[in-house]
Amino acid sequence: MAWEQALVLAMLVVIITCLIATRIKPAYLFAGTAFIGFQTGMIELSTLAGNFTNASLLTLVLLILVSIALEKTRLISWVGRQISQGGQTSVVAKLGLSTAFLSSFTNNTAVVVSLIGAVKRNQRHAPSRLLIPLSYTAILGGTLTLIGTSTNLIVNSFVEDAGLPSLGFFAPSMIGLAVLLVGLVFLIPLSHFLPNYDDSSQDELPYFLEAKIEPTSSLVGKSVAENGLRALRRLFLAEIIRDGKTIAPVCPETVLQASDRLLFCGDIESVTTLQEIDGLRLFGQHHLNGQSMMEVVVSHSAGIRGKTLKSVQFRERFDAVVVAIRRGHERLAGGLGNIELHPGDTLVIVPGKTFHEKKQTLNREFVLINGLDSSARLDSTKSMAVLGGFVAVITAGLLDVLPLIKGLAGYLLLLLATGIISFAEIRRRFPIDIVVIVGSALSLAQLMLASGLSERMGNIMMTSFNGWGVYGGLVAVYLLTLLMTELVTNNAAAALSFPLAYSLALSYGVDPMPFIMAVLFGASASFISPYGYQTNLLVYTVGNYKLRDYLRIGLPFSVMYSVVVLALIPQFFPF
Repeated sequence: MAWEQALVLAMLVVIITCLIATRIKPAYLFAGTAFIGFQTGMIELSTLAGNFTNASLLTLVLLILVSIALEKTRLISWVGRQISQGGQTSVVAKLGLSTAFLSSFTNNTAVVVSLIGAVKRNQRHAPSRLLIPLSYTAILGGTLTLIGTSTNLIVNSFVEDAGLPSLGFFAPSMIGLAVLLVGLVFLIPLSHFLPNYDDSSQDELPYFLEAKIEPTSSLVGKSVAENGLRALRRLFLAEIIRDGKTIAPVCPETVLQASDRLLFCGDIESVTTLQEIDGLRLFGQHHLNGQSMMEVVVSHSAGIRGKTLKSVQFRERFDAVVVAIRRGHERLAGGLGNIELHPGDTLVIVPGKTFHEKKQTLNREFVLINGLDSSARLDSTKSMAVLGGFVAVITAGLLDVLPLIKGLAGYLLLLLATGIISFAEIRRRFPIDIVVIVGSALSLAQLMLASGLSERMGNIMMTSFNGWGVYGGLVAVYLLTLLMTELVTNNAAAALSFPLAYSLALSYGVDPMPFIMAVLFGASASFISPYGYQTNLLVYTVGNYKLRDYLRIGLPFSVMYSVVVLALIPQFFPF
């Protein structure tokens, strides 16, 4: 074995061992291998730089950044309303189809991030009954198109780097659609075995919010119970102010009237919940249009302490709108604008364009300023414009009118110019880990191919599966990728499996496409572990799940997925 092969093999062993046995971030491990390859002269600087500016990688980055705007649209609110109606079976079906469709055209991780809040806010079902189905269908939806998941774009970057034609936008679609339909048939009954970890306790609802009933609202003339306002999860209707008089406590039979001001106690998600109730206008609603929310704490030396929001003209003074107030676990009373501010009060605000320019005033009035991973919803007009623009970019790419990467770049600049997303949001959401992993993984794949290590490993695998034929090799590649996905994350699995799969196809002397598809679908086959795929990890904590919950549902689901994929790959991509 040449020293180059020995060195690349050693790096490969170290990466896999560290990914499985340590908590070292994958980005550090892959970056280390690229650095060693460069320092030893095995890879040129121009090649290394080219790997980090790969077209598929840049497309992925642009998709993730553009999805910031998509998360703010009313489409997410619409999906949220759909999953608040019906029984467990119909809700899982609706959630699954909606999630899969959204995941097929934008990054599936961004879709899950957007919908977690809607699932938590649904009023009929415990989030733990829906969050694993949300993650699984997002994974399945990601396999429907080339841009549905980062894994597909990463595999495509390896394909292009190997000198093969780029994968088509709908290359995995037929297999992905079959897996989605069979997967939903499996997932609906399996979801009934998920635990009911419902955290709808009203003991800790620290934020105080206000909303007004509009004259045209469908809430008018119906009781609190009929409008479903007594069954809101993590949101409690504390009192009603009508013609200057307070109604408290609020009875289920109380009939709501136009211009009633409803005062709620809730958590941070409640801001979005109230925005989604038709006919309710949140306090300061006319100033909310897609901005990121922030949390500020009133200082002991603040000039606004002891005064109300109205008396200090908070919006004019700070160019910000207060949408919620928290004072420890004390339940506040009276209208939001009439509450006297105390030192230590936490305000959830929506800042305007000049808010950050008032640094001296902000430092004097507030002791802490934090950004929140939550945004105000865009109004209907802007929502339609954002969605229409995204559809236009995707359509132009499909029709070869404008390359997808150019369309997304122009669209991102337009979103920035119109203020729908900000540079601060881009800095916070820029996927630096993905860029480092993919760029470095491309370098590692080149090292494996150039040193002859992948060819050597392919020959060993072919010898090991002698008698099983080409299909046996395909199954071996798929199972290896699946195993690595569960152990070391999907992107790392794709990066480590592709060179081996490609070399094995060349050793057999067959079309590499079936083996490429085995890696593509195998890298998305993470259902048994919460750690293998980012969407699983996102819902793991939110749903209060335990590892056994994934095993109970994920094991049969993974077997189903694998059987369908391995049966269909040779049908659509013959050897």
